[in-house]
Amino acid sequence: MKDEAIDTAEAPENFDVLVIGAGPTGMACAIEAQRAGFRTVLIDKGCLCNSIYHYPSHMTFFTTPELLEIGDIPFPSQNQKPVRNEALEYYRKVAEHYALDARLYRLVETVTGSDGNFEVLTKDKFGRSQTFFVKKVIVATGYYDLPNYLNIAGEELPKVHHYYDDPHPYYDQDVVVIGGKNSAAIAALELWRHGARVTLVHRGPGIHKHVKYWILPDIENRIKNREIAAHFNSRVTGIAFDTVTIETPETTLTIPNQTVFALTGYHPDFDFLTALGVHFEGKDRLPVCNPESLESNVPGVYLAGVIVAGSRTNEIFIENGRFHGRQIAGDLKRKLQPNQEPEVAAY
Repeated sequence: MKDEAIDTAEAPENFDVLVIGAGPTGMACAIEAQRAGFRTVLIDKGCLCNSIYHYPSHMTFFTTPELLEIGDIPFPSQNQKPVRNEALEYYRKVAEHYALDARLYRLVETVTGSDGNFEVLTKDKFGRSQTFFVKKVIVATGYYDLPNYLNIAGEELPKVHHYYDDPHPYYDQDVVVIGGKNSAAIAALELWRHGARVTLVHRGPGIHKHVKYWILPDIENRIKNREIAAHFNSRVTGIAFDTVTIETPETTLTIPNQTVFALTGYHPDFDFLTALGVHFEGKDRLPVCNPESLESNVPGVYLAGVIVAGSRTNEIFIENGRFHGRQIAGDLKRKLQPNQEPEVAAY
């Protein structure tokens, strides 16, 4: 008997607004679009707040709870600065409160069509496709999924990580941390405190001046006391199974090593934005968009969150990106419901 072809495509659906990215900024955009009366769907290739989920398990935010709030829902916390698990619980509760239509573990493959009539093709983790027909698209994809690679020999080895999670597995191990900003400083300190032998390598002349004020003296004192080895104005030039090679201003060193954390930053998905037709300006690749409405040069495609700043990923965080939803919703109301007064955006 001849096998019948199996149709793995799901039925298409229609929405007014589709938001790509279910982090805090994407959620805020979906909430504001929904509040404005638009049927809205939220798509993410990972879980809800996927980037926060992949933060270090014991991470503490650098900000206070009220600056992480979205949708006018208070963020209760017993800590002056909330921790990762508190944030994840808070955003889950917000999603439940607003009954957000979040389609998780679904990758956006293509966006075609034009303003008012976009066709968004997605696939789930089993390869099943589904098409969404929407009037407007909001891109809030963040940047944490795409690390800045070193492009050196050995970077592909399994002992090399571009994300730091938990210090315990690296007890009694020789660990190299590459970078000089907050993530690298925190990782180096935690690893050292949990019994790893840590070497910090940074291309700059010292720990970055923007490292948080309560972290900076800690890492500088550990380096001063030679509890953490540090090489500044230096770079890792090669990674082997059991060693790492470091080029310093004075010499080239080869040191024992079992694990490397290359915490050299991340960048937005410029390729995806280019495929949408978004243009960029300047060396920082700032996407072209209206600063008031956040509509890009592609009519009907809006940008929200850190991607608005291009390569300058240290300019926009949850604290300010969370307001982008109100700006966009105001413009959506003007264009999709021209007879209604737009909601005043909060800046």
